Amino acid sequence: MDSQVVTPLQDALPEKPGIVPGFPNVADDWLDLIADGLGEYGWLTLDACAVFGRGLLTQIAEEVAILDRTDNLRNAGVGRGLDHTRDRSVRRDKIAWLQGVTPAQQQFFSCLDELQNGLNRRLFLGLKRFEAHYATYHEGDFYRRHLDSFRGRASRVVSLVLYLNEGWQSGDGGALQVFNRDNENEVCGVVTPEMGRMVIFMSEEVPHEVLPANRTRYSVACWFRQDEVPIPL
Repeated sequence: MDSQVVTPLQDALPEKPGIVPGFPNVADDWLDLIADGLGEYGWLTLDACAVFGRGLLTQIAEEVAILDRTDNLRNAGVGRGLDHTRDRSVRRDKIAWLQGVTPAQQQFFSCLDELQNGLNRRLFLGLKRFEAHYATYHEGDFYRRHLDSFRGRASRVVSLVLYLNEGWQSGDGGALQVFNRDNENEVCGVVTPEMGRMVIFMSEEVPHEVLPANRTRYSVACWFRQDEVPIPL
């Protein structure tokens, strides 16, 4: 987990094309599939290209690449408030929080809104808001096994990661390793971070880790929350 510190990023990002027409395409059957996977297994992975559209995915990928090249990402940490630390033995990625300041981010947030509403209708989760950040893993970077939220906190409830890497091969490393929520020593899935691949899981229930990357790896991570306002830092 990471403490959210928002810094203005719009000056680092050039003017981008406007909204990509026809997207997001959040259909009821897609929402049904996600709700069923979360209810039965606590997680699932799927190709989200048809939902977000290649144009939007490309714009988002370009944004995080620009932020990476211009040193507008910061070292990620773990914990919140007084417990927030930056421990490179645990995680080594760099992040930048999305603020909805570009057309691409606004369109992405529109999809998250529809997903949040769809999950509330199907699973009665009481989700009230979401947060999201870009993440970059350079060669050798990793994130050790962890949960995204402590049980009973009623903060982060559902986690989503969308990958933004064209031509990713198994030898490039950087896979997300997912552990069984009923047996944390059992690996139940390995997700390759290829462009448009999405993984979604219950934040308090599903342990996971990012294996060391062998080349630069981009993603956007999101959390749907039950609290109404950000936790004071």
